[in-house]
Amino acid sequence: MIDTEKIKRSATAIIEAIGENPGREGLADTPRRMAAMYEEFFSGLGQDPVEVLSTGFEEDHKEMVVLRDLPFFSICEHHFLPFIGSADIGYVPDGRVVGASKLGRALDILARRPQLQERLTLQLADSIFGTLQPEGVAVVLKAEHMCMTLRGVEKPGSRLVTSASRGTLRTQEAIRREYFALIGER
Repeated sequence: MIDTEKIKRSATAIIEAIGENPGREGLADTPRRMAAMYEEFFSGLGQDPVEVLSTGFEEDHKEMVVLRDLPFFSICEHHFLPFIGSADIGYVPDGRVVGASKLGRALDILARRPQLQERLTLQLADSIFGTLQPEGVAVVLKAEHMCMTLRGVEKPGSRLVTSASRGTLRTQEAIRREYFALIGER
């Protein structure tokens, strides 16, 4: 459970710590807005992606299923700044498929936590593989990290790319190549 009152107090303390007046007109409601923002950003902490992915359909489809260019954002646990990007998710069903929106919801549940992109990639692949039990699954995330764009090395436009694969998408080169061709990668 997110303690919004504690976030409001902390936000007020930050405003004071930078030398601003938390009571001035433009800042007076900022602690409440920050608390609401963090409550939304970290809403995945109390949710399980397995519950979302468990709602599927028995289907005799055994060919590649790919959802491309799925937008997401998360908050880097090192600086509490966002990273924003897209996901490409593919799996080879073994008699069970899931609605495309469920893949997006699972991604959002995992992304809406303090995260590392590398961990997020692995968690999504493992959740899909463990719940749907497909022949294989692959996930590629590409994201721009504001901790690199706005501060530190200040390299806007750079993207971190991470991938995870399980089952046949890890072990069978032809299936792996098909996935990367479908997502537009070499």
